[in-house]
Amino acid sequence: MVLQRDKPLTIWGNAAPGEAVTVTFGNQEKKTTAGADGKWEVVLNPLATSATPATMTISGSNTITLENLLVGEVWLCSGQSNMEFTMSKSAKFADAKRSKGLTEEELEKVNYPNIRVYLVKKDHYKKGGLPSNWKEADAESVKEFSAPGFFFAEKLHQNLDIPIGIIAASVSGTHIERWVPEQTLNGDTSFDVKATKTQEEVGDIKNGKFYYGMIQPLAPFALRGFLWYQGETNCFQSETFDYTEKMQALVSTWRHIWRDAEMPFYYVQIAPFAYSQSKDKHPRTTETLPEFWEAQAAALKIPKTEMIVTTDLVDSIADIHPTYKWEIGRRLANVALAKSYGKNVEYSGPVFKQMKVKGKKAVLEFDHIGSGLTSDNGKPLTWFTIAGADGKFVPAKAVIKGNAVVVSAPGVKAPTAVRFAWNEAAQSNFFNKAGLPARPFRTDAPEWQPKTLSSSRP
Repeated sequence: MVLQRDKPLTIWGNAAPGEAVTVTFGNQEKKTTAGADGKWEVVLNPLATSATPATMTISGSNTITLENLLVGEVWLCSGQSNMEFTMSKSAKFADAKRSKGLTEEELEKVNYPNIRVYLVKKDHYKKGGLPSNWKEADAESVKEFSAPGFFFAEKLHQNLDIPIGIIAASVSGTHIERWVPEQTLNGDTSFDVKATKTQEEVGDIKNGKFYYGMIQPLAPFALRGFLWYQGETNCFQSETFDYTEKMQALVSTWRHIWRDAEMPFYYVQIAPFAYSQSKDKHPRTTETLPEFWEAQAAALKIPKTEMIVTTDLVDSIADIHPTYKWEIGRRLANVALAKSYGKNVEYSGPVFKQMKVKGKKAVLEFDHIGSGLTSDNGKPLTWFTIAGADGKFVPAKAVIKGNAVVVSAPGVKAPTAVRFAWNEAAQSNFFNKAGLPARPFRTDAPEWQPKTLSSSRP
């Protein structure tokens, strides 16, 4: 496995009540005694980066030896099917028209001894169920591993040249509620963070099912941060800021059980898809997805979060599983390189900052301009609409002028609002020169404010 560097490292387990336990790693030796419930825990001092395989021993009445341990950076990726999307599936689309992933032939040659992968299985919480083992990243171990997770780890490894550990815990078709304890969703922050549940205890409950089964048992194994790619199932329910509230509950809970309020949480804004064409009890329009995008973007008010945009990574809006998982992983890695490792990397496309009205024109200013704003295909900017006092939005002409975009329409004499990519099918050509798409927005957006969390939270 890979152990997280530069952070206190918790090692824990079970023994006979009162049994003396000693953990030895490198020049550190930590001793403790199992409690009346048989549980024990020690905390190793922060470790320095090391690509030299080392051994840890855990001894009591018996001895456990863990071999081939490296020290570097460890991340946890989670979500639903687009995060679960495997490398073997990804390889079938590697020659897609926009960018290149690993082909099936190239996948057979994957060999990264210093990248270690750990796939959390859905039956982790079953009585007698066992998790998989850590494995070196090679052709066999990564085939059924998360493609976004692998490509994230690969880019970090290539740029940092240190060992990388990546843990994947995802389940297709899951609501965000499955990954958060019921108590937290209901506003109760006093739940037992060490509690685990067997399959019998979890039963058929919905909220928290995979939190208890696949997330809580991992804590507090030291990590640098979290990666999250989920939301399609909640978007089908036409959620808006209620999803943002659930994200806040998830982020605060995960940070709480990992005992680190500063852990970064980087996530994916879901891709264009024809949600309005799916028929069920939830009424949807072509603006259901943009309103969900808005709710996802609102979660950026939670400290230490960042989001990537994927509006350009879809070949068909009839496909809820877009193919460019390699680009998802690499964009998430760019966020981590910039925000967690201090590298000079542009990680975001243009982000709306403010609008000024000058006569009949709206002048939009942006953050994350990079080396400049651009149309990625050289054609006029697309998917801009504008409204006047009547509130009716009409297609608009949008022109890049320096670091701003000037928006206008013949029938709008006094602009009051502009919307960009405000449609589930929107795949605009508005980018920065770093090759990253602009984030969808509306200047007349409602506000979301994070809830005040209990003082018992980190």
